Amino acid sequence: MPQIHPTAVVEDGARLGEGVTIGPFCHIGPQVELGDGAEIKSHAVIAGQTKIGLRAKIFPFASIGLQPQDLKYRGEASSLIIGDDCIIREGVTMNPGTGGGGGQTIIGNSCAFLANSHVGHDCRIGQNVIIVNNVMLAGHVTIGDFAVLGGGSAVIQFARVGHHAMVGGLTGVENDLIPYGLAKGNRAYLAGLNLVGLKRRNFSREAIQDLRRAYGMIFASEGTLAERVEATAAEFPDQPQVHEILDFIRAGGNKAICAPSSADEQG
Repeated sequence: MPQIHPTAVVEDGARLGEGVTIGPFCHIGPQVELGDGAEIKSHAVIAGQTKIGLRAKIFPFASIGLQPQDLKYRGEASSLIIGDDCIIREGVTMNPGTGGGGGQTIIGNSCAFLANSHVGHDCRIGQNVIIVNNVMLAGHVTIGDFAVLGGGSAVIQFARVGHHAMVGGLTGVENDLIPYGLAKGNRAYLAGLNLVGLKRRNFSREAIQDLRRAYGMIFASEGTLAERVEATAAEFPDQPQVHEILDFIRAGGNKAICAPSSADEQG
């Protein structure tokens, strides 16, 4: 049975899984679904059509699922879906989707959102993502699996951050960031590969060497980006991590991507 503090408000219609605990002064809306083992600490608000997976931990003053911060929003039905084993720390805000973005904000399993971070409407966030304190994700942002966004960084609307990428603290990301890339700067530039992350995730030495060689080819000065992408594909026909980067670039069409500065041309 759920354990609900007497000062908490759980509206009729809310669905609470086995072993859910709801602390003092929380407010749980009528369309909310909390998975088994979820723990809502205190003073948190969970509203709207919000589904939260197993074993979530939500800390005080989080605001989850309230109306999206989009002036075009007209009250259309939309939802927020959060996977299993997510940690949502103090003051985090997460908005549901809008009609213009497919109506859903989706967050994968085992993600951590540290204090005062924000997830805008219609975002798509993968698995095992770490969002550090005060990070701001605008609407329609896509974040790949195992990405890490450093404290105080911001990602512009519709931008994509690839799998295993890292964004340095206080970095403004205006262009797409390739998988395995490392971005930093007041306006983000590509500062090589996320080598620390690759080693932590036990990528082989050979895979890392291939990625470094491919990085050098993709961001060389000769030819157009499209030409360099195809040349890199021919050089690494069977290297899956390299092709993940190439597919990411191709999928963006004519969108700009983060590129190296002159001082960081080699990954």
